[in-house]
Amino acid sequence: MDVQKTTLGLELPTDPRWVNIAEKNIEDILVDHAYCEQKAASSCISLIIQFPEREKLVDVLTPVVAEEWAHFELVIEHLKKRGYGLGKARKDEYVIKLNEVMKKGGSRDEQLVERLLMNALIEARSAERFKLLWKNLEDKELQRFYYDLMVSEAGHYHNFIELAKEYLPEEKVEKRWRQFLKEEAEIIKSLEVRADRMH
Repeated sequence: MDVQKTTLGLELPTDPRWVNIAEKNIEDILVDHAYCEQKAASSCISLIIQFPEREKLVDVLTPVVAEEWAHFELVIEHLKKRGYGLGKARKDEYVIKLNEVMKKGGSRDEQLVERLLMNALIEARSAERFKLLWKNLEDKELQRFYYDLMVSEAGHYHNFIELAKEYLPEEKVEKRWRQFLKEEAEIIKSLEVRADRMH
């Protein structure tokens, strides 16, 4: 997968105004990004705790936890270098709306796949946003940083999709993934372009 050329399957690209607004509000973006990395690590930990009997899931997600937490630490470093503090976490309207799309109930495997696909979607959108930052920021250090994170998040997206196919038939996973993508596009349309949000 060439993340530099792919849209990661997303149905709706990010509004091009977002990156211009983000660059003018880089402190807010870095703060929100830090919390996104913390939440990503926490989400993987939660999956491991709730599904410890899924050996492959534990094997795949354990290093992802470490990687996401390392990203959190790196974002903190970039904040400190620029004289910024972490600040308070903000409500993530994007993730809240995605949570509403998740199907409730079903078998244990179906519940797991819903969680995995939601995580895949967040990683795909994050990689797409990191690509925009890499290509458009004037800050060369942050450009390199977001290039590395773009590649990493795209890899995580792939991991979550492949894990989902371990627990439900591939055609069922693909069908549900397409539904998630359509719903996510509608969510992106409904959200205003904000200066203080990574998503």
